[in-house]
Amino acid sequence: MGAWCVLHAWGSMGLAFALFAWWPNVITFIAAFVIISGRQLGIAILMHDAAHRLLFASPKWNDWAGQYLLGAPVGGDLFLYRPYHLTHHRNTQQDDDPDLELSAPFPISRASLKRKIVRDLLGITGYQRRVLQIKQAMGDSAEPMRQRLARLWRAERPFVFTNAVIFATLALSGHAWLYLTLWLWPLFTGYQLVSRLRNIAEHAVVGDRDDPLRNTRTTLASWWERLTVAPYWVNYHLEHHLFVNMPCWNLPKAHALLGANGLWPRMEVAPNYATVLRQATSSTEDDPNRSGGRKGVSGSLM
Repeated sequence: MGAWCVLHAWGSMGLAFALFAWWPNVITFIAAFVIISGRQLGIAILMHDAAHRLLFASPKWNDWAGQYLLGAPVGGDLFLYRPYHLTHHRNTQQDDDPDLELSAPFPISRASLKRKIVRDLLGITGYQRRVLQIKQAMGDSAEPMRQRLARLWRAERPFVFTNAVIFATLALSGHAWLYLTLWLWPLFTGYQLVSRLRNIAEHAVVGDRDDPLRNTRTTLASWWERLTVAPYWVNYHLEHHLFVNMPCWNLPKAHALLGANGLWPRMEVAPNYATVLRQATSSTEDDPNRSGGRKGVSGSLM
């Protein structure tokens, strides 16, 4: 099933590339852009399952696929992400939760969310995140530049290698320009937006932070939400926190079993993403300097 998910993600993006290359127009470009942005989030989500060692039975293949087929193409690093993310699970919504900064600013105003969406779609968020990644990879500015550049190359090598493969594949098909228009452009814009919306849904404006049934949220998703902000069952985030060793494809079954045992009324469950966003933007105060919903480097994916 893990292999099928990986093939599905890359196959969907391949078909999106092919659709626009075969029939280039505004509609097919928008469709391809939306699909690829959502599947870029999708491979990041599958890297998350690999971080939990759930994607493949073989630890070797699990980590190789998680790093090179899933994380690195979108700028993630499985081995940096894993300890960060597991700390989040141990300390969910507590003071030492490394992801607390994502949910603490909420609720925010509608105007604040609009500004964030504009920054995402203009590529500002993606640019800022990449600059921060580069700075953190280079390390202490007091060190010799040669050492800092060597450290940067070690950190960026998987991203460079995997993106070179993507570019070469498109170039060999006669459509090298699609790397810029339908890979990098979505990566720096659409992917940033769907990542933000998914982040908000998981932990913003939830209930009692000490109640494991209320300190994270499951959001029921329609087909188009699963295509964009909720690929590979990531919307069942409460179930994921309750059963951290359960692969993503079994989370809907866990949700159904919790309901069958009468727990749904006690759980933080939203009927859709629009409902979550209304809650998350219910503040009447509008502070342009207030952050919210954008992750740093180590936790930039999940």
